[in-house]
Amino acid sequence: MILVGRYLSPFVRRTAITLELYGLPFEQRALSTMADMEQIKQLNPVGRVPVLILDDGSSLVDSATIIDYLDELAGPARALTPPSGPARRLVQGRVAVALGTMEKAVAYSYETKRRPAERQHQPWVDNLTSQVAGGLAALEAIEGTPWLAGAAMTQADVTTACLVQYMQSSLPDLLPPGSRPRLEALAARMAALPAFAKIAMPQP
Repeated sequence: MILVGRYLSPFVRRTAITLELYGLPFEQRALSTMADMEQIKQLNPVGRVPVLILDDGSSLVDSATIIDYLDELAGPARALTPPSGPARRLVQGRVAVALGTMEKAVAYSYETKRRPAERQHQPWVDNLTSQVAGGLAALEAIEGTPWLAGAAMTQADVTTACLVQYMQSSLPDLLPPGSRPRLEALAARMAALPAFAKIAMPQP
């Protein structure tokens, strides 16, 4: 399998880490949505990454769709999202918060780092800042279990750690050191895993 996209994207990175955790071999094709848009659009008409090219030549797009397929390959005993019931809904709910926060954080990065200052829309920036803060606060408030969704590591932990590490590297103004101690501890714990170390967060 071939994973298209760069690990600067937390969506690509969470997909790559899931592949590593499942022991599924793949190669990375590090195309950029800025420099390589036309190549990416040949694989995904909306020009977004990640894209996973399967061994039969077909492609899957969007990290959620790809990871759902990887869960199927891993099997219910190993999948990081439970196959059914309340446990599945709990994990999916927490992944949804982390992904929503991730989307807003990436949008904030584009708005404040790539758009000229005179063209930035401050009410939009303020709204993104508020949405990111709300998502982080909700995840930070989770307590009472060793992991975000119970006694075992799940996709909620993988995705949230990718979010936190992305923000620590690229958006420290939205996540100052010490501001979210539980999330920072989770990110450090996950960083020690071989899969996270191998698929390291690049410097922006």
